[in-house]
Amino acid sequence: MFKVAVVGASGLLGRALERELAAQTGWQVVQTAFSRVSAQQVALDVRDARAVEAFVAREAPDAIVVAAAERRPDVCEHDPAAARALNVDAVRHVAAAARARGAWVLSISTDYVFDGSAPPYLPDARPNPLNAYGRSKLEGERALLDATDHALVLRLPLLYGPIVNWQESAVTSLVPAIRASAKAGSAPAVMDAWATRYPTFTPDVAFVIRELLTRCADGDAVRGLAQWSGDEPMTKYEIAQRIARALGIDARLVAQTEPADATPRPRDCHLDSGRLEALGIGKRTPFDAGIRAVIDAFEAEYGGAQP
Repeated sequence: MFKVAVVGASGLLGRALERELAAQTGWQVVQTAFSRVSAQQVALDVRDARAVEAFVAREAPDAIVVAAAERRPDVCEHDPAAARALNVDAVRHVAAAARARGAWVLSISTDYVFDGSAPPYLPDARPNPLNAYGRSKLEGERALLDATDHALVLRLPLLYGPIVNWQESAVTSLVPAIRASAKAGSAPAVMDAWATRYPTFTPDVAFVIRELLTRCADGDAVRGLAQWSGDEPMTKYEIAQRIARALGIDARLVAQTEPADATPRPRDCHLDSGRLEALGIGKRTPFDAGIRAVIDAFEAEYGGAQP
């Protein structure tokens, strides 16, 4: 039986992958989490090399998906050591344990390894991260691929999907400001209209990962570097406009046409997904359909309030 370990299953992408793999028959899936550990998950601090080694030795997975990360650029900028512990050291721990077991590893990385000046980016394009988050993820990529050739780095852009609170994604985190802007007497919401993003639906990414795991189970594992991205370019201002339409509210939005973030961010890091497309791997849900599904599910579960 093919056995998969999902490290960091309680996060935005981890939960989507959990749902995707639940429908896969004939596989055994073990999930880990550090916080919000459910009864179906194993508590694991991936920053602890001995704990990771013991977990992999005990569970003996054939494949490991590393979804745990510090993905907040501002947090990484203010505490690069903590970011490195999750984004670099933890990946190295998993890679070492997987190599001893002979397990294939898929580790999630980011479009922020590029500087955004020359899109679209092929997997072998020269990285040039602008901030601590991008630098830590690039170092994590190298830590994995230096440790084992039986591994794949999967770069992803801005993610959104089913959430447990609005702040889980930089897409849905816009909702409170959008709603507030529609109230009488409220100030308009200022939204970035400088950087281009490619919001990507986590259930689509989970589908892509399942397809990659299937190839691994069939003895044809994909290795090296690959990328997956949504194909609808939009600024946060345009994202906010489309969210407002999905919510059915008349939001008052102001476009911020110059970069205003304290942490430097790239302007356009469009990832070329051609390698996976050539393998027949991929799925893209239109943004309007995806964000409507996310909002509907969240409001059905929590009434639209922060849980």
